[in-house]
Amino acid sequence: MTRLQTAFDAIDKANSADPTLTDGQPEALLYGQRMTAEQAALYPDASEPLQIACRGQHVERWLLPRKDFPMDRPGYLAWRTEQGRRHASRIAGIMREAGYGDNDVAHAEKMLTKQGIKRDGDVQAMEDVACFTFIRWYLGPFAEGRDAEELQRIVEKTARKMSESARAKALTEFAIPEPFAAAFRA
Repeated sequence: MTRLQTAFDAIDKANSADPTLTDGQPEALLYGQRMTAEQAALYPDASEPLQIACRGQHVERWLLPRKDFPMDRPGYLAWRTEQGRRHASRIAGIMREAGYGDNDVAHAEKMLTKQGIKRDGDVQAMEDVACFTFIRWYLGPFAEGRDAEELQRIVEKTARKMSESARAKALTEFAIPEPFAAAFRA
């Protein structure tokens, strides 16, 4: 077995413990597999650290519930920052156990803590993959019950996180109605 498969198996094993089920599967496991599928489609020549970062972006996310932080914007940002730190630490351990060296581990940690979006190609690629995963699998259910203005802001924020090439691909990949599509052309 390759060290990449060893890392994937360890991430999947960890995420299999997620008590939240979607389509009969642990949500974190399903999310990681969806991230891998989007990564393979968007960035088929991705480095192994990028592949691992995508698979493990939400590793064991349920262990730090959102409700443990204040339910305001600063609380959300603190929760998200702590999640990134935890994910990076957990994935670093998995990568080391699989035989990856310090440079690869540090590169994955950088992606998982989102250091260098818009400046580092792999960090941006992981963000593009996360946005595609969100649009394909989670935007529809997320949109239910939200007013049009709030949904427009969410779509605009998502599009701003993406690279120019990913925004262009999103317009061909998804049937994005106006006025939401305008956010991907900006």
